[in-house]
Amino acid sequence: MARYTGPKTKISRRYGVFLGGSPKAFENKSYPPGQHGPKGSRRKQTDYSIALAEKQKLRHQYGVLERQFRRYFEIASRRRGVTGVILLQLLETRLDNVVQKMGFSKTLRGARQMVGHGHVTVNGRKTNISSMNLKAGDVVAVKESEKSKRLGKRGVELTQIVTVPDWLLVDKENLSGTMVRIPSREEINPIVNEQLVVELYAR
Repeated sequence: MARYTGPKTKISRRYGVFLGGSPKAFENKSYPPGQHGPKGSRRKQTDYSIALAEKQKLRHQYGVLERQFRRYFEIASRRRGVTGVILLQLLETRLDNVVQKMGFSKTLRGARQMVGHGHVTVNGRKTNISSMNLKAGDVVAVKESEKSKRLGKRGVELTQIVTVPDWLLVDKENLSGTMVRIPSREEINPIVNEQLVVELYAR
């Protein structure tokens, strides 16, 4: 399973928005990494560099590599509708992201590990494909095993104060949930301007 394994906090500092790693470290050093970081960048950013940074932030937010991200864009561009919004919806409805949003894991990396190790079922079937895109009506649950339920309950304990999005219906007691519908752009509330990402790939 290909994934980024480098320093998360360094990525957050580079783009000036928290994308993972240590929240405390990012808060203490919110400037870019490197010896010139505290001084700030004096170089004027081009339109291309701004769009590239938006794309990179979106990639790291969902933990996907470039090749996989490009494939999502190609799928989105072939579908009817606003390409940028469809791209966001494809990323948001990945199984690992939904498992985290349901509160079964505190972090996206933890959710991906749960899926990869076979602790999650979709519509009653075990799967280890974290990149699986869910559709409205799909039921996600923690597998009926002692180890799986222990992991799921631990995740629920750590995410008690986290609000579950309206497009998901979760039964935390039974460690299961349903994706009621595809989320809207407003519900996804992206940290980037997705239109710049679309324009970057359209160059």
